[in-house]
Amino acid sequence: MPARDELKEKVQFAIDQRKEWIIQVSRTILDHPEPGFLETKTSKLVSEKLDELGIHHQAGIALTGVKGRLTGGRPGPTVALIGEMDSLKVPGHPKADPETGAAHACGHHAQIGMMLGAAVGLLAPEVMQSLAGNVALMAVPAEEFIDVEYRWKLHEEGKLGLMAGKQEFIRLGAFDDVDMAMMVHTTSREYDGKFALGGTSNGHLVKYIQFVGRAAHAGGAPHAGVNALQAAMIALNAINAQRETMRNDHTIRIHGIMTRGGASVNSIPADVRYEGRVRGRTTEAIEDANAKVDRCFRAGALAMGAAVNIITIPGYLPMINNETLKELFKENAVRLVGENQFVTHPRYRNSGGSTDMGDLSHIMPVIHPYAGGATGHGHSTEYMVEDYETAVINPAKVMAMAVIDLLDNDAARAQEILAKNRPAMTREQYLAFQSQRLREELYEGR
Repeated sequence: MPARDELKEKVQFAIDQRKEWIIQVSRTILDHPEPGFLETKTSKLVSEKLDELGIHHQAGIALTGVKGRLTGGRPGPTVALIGEMDSLKVPGHPKADPETGAAHACGHHAQIGMMLGAAVGLLAPEVMQSLAGNVALMAVPAEEFIDVEYRWKLHEEGKLGLMAGKQEFIRLGAFDDVDMAMMVHTTSREYDGKFALGGTSNGHLVKYIQFVGRAAHAGGAPHAGVNALQAAMIALNAINAQRETMRNDHTIRIHGIMTRGGASVNSIPADVRYEGRVRGRTTEAIEDANAKVDRCFRAGALAMGAAVNIITIPGYLPMINNETLKELFKENAVRLVGENQFVTHPRYRNSGGSTDMGDLSHIMPVIHPYAGGATGHGHSTEYMVEDYETAVINPAKVMAMAVIDLLDNDAARAQEILAKNRPAMTREQYLAFQSQRLREELYEGR
């Protein structure tokens, strides 16, 4: 049986041999961006590439998700390698879909290349046969929690339970046979080097708000109407007035967009809709801020004599990076790019954003590192992956080498991690927690 270092050399060689194939996967997804739960082209492409590699897989998980499996030579734990399929909506991005505005302004297209690239390496001769355990290859939809009205409709129709990709994978049991997981996200921050790891993220709740007024002629009889847009504006101003009540150490972020502001300019707006986020460092801080936000929505409705339907949707949990997995990933990344290109962020450092990888981190050991290679601010028209060697090929190699470390020697290191891990929640506790966060309230301010 080959030694561990020999297996790692085989992995790197195999990935280098198919480097262009791997990068082309990511470039193809970049050219065909799709928002969450609509990733039909991306899902089909992932299935086709898994077929090319001879990997048995299941499609249609949480509508568009895909899950493949590599089996080791002996029984052992299962390590998931995750790639996210969805895009944002950033009209004006150079690679935006001209009809939908969808664009990969966050680098998820690179993640699918990484995941398939790692699979290419692990399929090298003798590699999986030398390991004790399995690898789940998971292409997951809908990490960017956008298009809330659309997702809420899918939920009401019974097509979704939870309304984000990894959340729904958890609910459907797609992670039930997985013991630990990892994924790598691209970054454009120069201070992150070629790899960065550590820190945490905000959790959040998702808001879907409908203000209901009464239409009337905006010029001839505005007094006969109830202006839902004014109710929304009062609510948003009230939310802004609350910001000084938020503690800095709670990292609260409250933001949103108006998705409907009325039917026509000469009619008093009677149907106004808002989608937003309440983010924070802890679930307790989020709940406190959310209660204040809901008061503001009610206040806007009361002031104008309107009604408001407040839907609170269970969002994400703060990220927990497993310490032992972090060290193992770092060992392999440093081996590839050098110590001076690897950045370790302190555990308390909060990025401010949110990810459903945080949800998974509450029920099993996970890591969520970052890889360089992108430029421009994330979620902007300028964000582009420029260096695919750094953004796709290097992460594919490091994840594959980390799998070898975990599952070699009868999976001793994976077993050590599992023995030490004390998950914050069981799957059942997680689902119960998220269920009680889903709330709908109709407040009549008239």
